[in-house]
Amino acid sequence: MRTLYYLLREAWANMRTNRTTTMVAILTTAFTLACIGIFLLLYVNLRAAAGWLQDDIKIMVYLNDQTSGDALVAIEQQLRGDRAVAAMHFVSKEQALGEFKAQFPSESHLLEGLGQNPLPASFVVTLSPPFRSPDAVTRWSERVQRLSGVAKVDYNQDWIDALAMVIRSIELVAIGIGVILSAAAVTIIANTIRLTLFARRDEIAILRLIGATTGFIRIPYLLEGAVLGGLGSALSLLMLKFLYELFRQQMRTTGKLSGLDNLVAFFPLSLCLALVAVGMALGCAGSFVSLRRFDEAKT
Repeated sequence: MRTLYYLLREAWANMRTNRTTTMVAILTTAFTLACIGIFLLLYVNLRAAAGWLQDDIKIMVYLNDQTSGDALVAIEQQLRGDRAVAAMHFVSKEQALGEFKAQFPSESHLLEGLGQNPLPASFVVTLSPPFRSPDAVTRWSERVQRLSGVAKVDYNQDWIDALAMVIRSIELVAIGIGVILSAAAVTIIANTIRLTLFARRDEIAILRLIGATTGFIRIPYLLEGAVLGGLGSALSLLMLKFLYELFRQQMRTTGKLSGLDNLVAFFPLSLCLALVAVGMALGCAGSFVSLRRFDEAKT
């Protein structure tokens, strides 16, 4: 317990002695991690939006006009027994005509001159969550298309593909920027710890002379790096929360976007804690790099 108290006291003394560099390191790390957080927040909300949109995607299974009642029942039973189908309902030719007239009242006269209802009967299908990816939807549609009595399977493939491409692009950009800015955060903390090491190099030399182990000497600086990274990460979350609330307020005051403020969300508590832990890990990495270089310079 006494050793732990000494190590914590040394880490605090290092930060207090170099208050200016400590504050600069925390602020710079906070801004760096905030940039990563912006892309991560955008990615989280886009993923959520993609989930909402995929929930609303309906697949239309259109039937041939010549499909008999027995064939229709067989298709319905096969669809209901499919584990990929979460929900479905049947739309008759008459219901399809009524929905068309309700949605497009000004165009309904175009169908009156045809003599008979040209709209096909259909099943409106909603797939289960595990089968809503673009590839899974395509495979399921191709399989259903081969059923006897099915004329066409229709869904908004372009929209699904575009949404998946946007999410993949955001992922790649976030990973690339995250790696670059994480390296920058490690470098910032490493330089801060290096200044502390050079300021206390005589004290470190004395500790080595009296038999202090390398781990005993390094731990206070590793703790200092973890604190710097953790504080920088926590401050970046506060900055992101402020910008998030400001953005929502702007959306509320804008008439056209007033309803969208409830659709965006901030990081959950578990992810906030994970980001603080990542900041601490980056701080430890920065301290470790600085200590290795300091040891190499002494040898």
